[in-house]
Amino acid sequence: MIHHFSIPARDPAAVAQVLAELIGGRAYRFPGPLPGAAMAVSGDPHGTMIEVYPERVVMTPGEGEAPIAYRDAPAGPWHAAFHALLSVPHDRTTIERIGAAAGWRTKFFSRAAPNLPPVFHVIEVWVENRFLLEVVPADMIEVYEGYMQIERMNALDLSLEL
Repeated sequence: MIHHFSIPARDPAAVAQVLAELIGGRAYRFPGPLPGAAMAVSGDPHGTMIEVYPERVVMTPGEGEAPIAYRDAPAGPWHAAFHALLSVPHDRTTIERIGAAAGWRTKFFSRAAPNLPPVFHVIEVWVENRFLLEVVPADMIEVYEGYMQIERMNALDLSLEL
């Protein structure tokens, strides 16, 4: 279970507000040592939250015994090898409306292994048209949950030999 993750954004407050609407929660300023950061909090029993940092901020290991440190860095790349799949308490139409209202590319797609029929469906929501969130309505997540199981992955013979 992933309870929270962070993403960079050009406008963290605006992004947090849209993400909060998608996950059925509220947006807040991020407390602590990171001015300009925001968060979308779902209010669900798992404490699901998305932290949204100013794009110029990077996280680095603390020095010595210190915890994480935030540092300024040049603006990052336009796109990144990051994505997350979120199930949300909305239907497809609502998800598409929220994404479109933010001006973000928002499109429905099917997912499958190469040369196999589609297994589950997602709505690609491209945060600031840069970072991918695969968003799945609550009424469609059971298909993904049933598919993404060890037994099914073993049957596809995808094991890594270490």
